[in-house]
Amino acid sequence: MNVRYGRNAYRAGAVVAATCAAVLLAGCGAEEKPKSTDKPAATSSAPQKGTETGAQPSATVEEPTETLAVLKGPDGFEVSINSAVRDGGGFLTVKGVLKNTSDNPHAVPDMRGVETEVVKHGKSLGGATLVDAIGKKRYYVLRDTDGRPLTTTGLGILAAGGTVEVFMQFPAPPPTATDVSFQLPTFEPATLKLS
Repeated sequence: MNVRYGRNAYRAGAVVAATCAAVLLAGCGAEEKPKSTDKPAATSSAPQKGTETGAQPSATVEEPTETLAVLKGPDGFEVSINSAVRDGGGFLTVKGVLKNTSDNPHAVPDMRGVETEVVKHGKSLGGATLVDAIGKKRYYVLRDTDGRPLTTTGLGILAAGGTVEVFMQFPAPPPTATDVSFQLPTFEPATLKLS
């Protein structure tokens, strides 16, 4: 019996030692973090000013004030397009704001189109298209491998005067296509200038 209690005491001691070691190592790491934070703070006094001024322009880039187009839809809904930007991966991302301009709350109009794969994933802007009249080509919202549209989803009821930020991602038209027609089911079409 003494051997059994001795083994249990040995195991308990090993657990306590391991726990203490872990706490000490975590404590050492915690002490080192402020030192590494202090170094950038000392060297980053000038970069902080740059970061602050850099953050302001990036905020204006993310929240553009320019409106490229406004599409009017049913029940007082409007979509204001604020950016249509190509990226290096061959995609075009369109961002904007959906607004209920009426005095009453309304369900967001159905803008997902009629494609079975898109419809089964709920309300979205999956029916949006871009039309390149010169290239004679229509671009549909991209979908993931499960058929979900790469766009804002889960749209429900929007309060009177309420807004929601929206996005849609398309394959990028060629660089020669600078103007495209943006079409959204149940909304008036509009012309977009691509950057």
